[in-house]
Amino acid sequence: MRSKWYESKEQAIALRRSGRSIRKIEKQLGIPRSTLSGWFKQVELSESQKEKLRQDWMNSLAAGRKKAVIWHNAQKEKRIARAEREALATLAKIDSSDLAILELALAILYLGEGSKKTVGTALGSSDPMILRFFISVLQKVYRVDKSAMRVNLHLRADQNITTLKRYWSRQLDLPLDNFRHVSIDIRTRGSKTYPTYKGVCNVYCGNVAIQRRLIFLSRRYCSKVAEGNMGS
Repeated sequence: MRSKWYESKEQAIALRRSGRSIRKIEKQLGIPRSTLSGWFKQVELSESQKEKLRQDWMNSLAAGRKKAVIWHNAQKEKRIARAEREALATLAKIDSSDLAILELALAILYLGEGSKKTVGTALGSSDPMILRFFISVLQKVYRVDKSAMRVNLHLRADQNITTLKRYWSRQLDLPLDNFRHVSIDIRTRGSKTYPTYKGVCNVYCGNVAIQRRLIFLSRRYCSKVAEGNMGS
């Protein structure tokens, strides 16, 4: 029994013999690829035709990948924008002037990133924003004066000490006199540092009572939330 595309068979074979790809013939004539494959079994293509089809396939693949990247990037931008909207909606419900909320936020941060071994309260980071938050809450909640804060830097071998002291001084609004110790990682000798990396800055205040309070608060809060979920 002849298929409904039989009358187009000769045209399809002629297109194939001219070096046209099966995909293009399928699109042009509307004939299923499975039918075309059967018709083209006896059609021999020249080496130049095969090479052209291979190049066309490679170009099509590259174009497809490019379109996929563009599409995925667009979807990512949408997801990022949605996450930002949701975050702003949550922030709108929070009173950032509430000292209890500020202290709890710092306690959670300190539980993950703060120093637990030093006889004092200290937090190190390569992100100036995190340290500005740390300093701000120490001032607002615990009335710690900036003059009581000490700064240590941990740098790579090719980084300039003076330049980075000034950088962190500007970022944290702390005087250069507050900067004490600078350690250099000798393991980094001979390797180049990315320009965006400014080392790790450690801000320290000598009041160990703040550290104890933050650790106790964060652990009790996390435990309370976890136990509440387990009981629900």
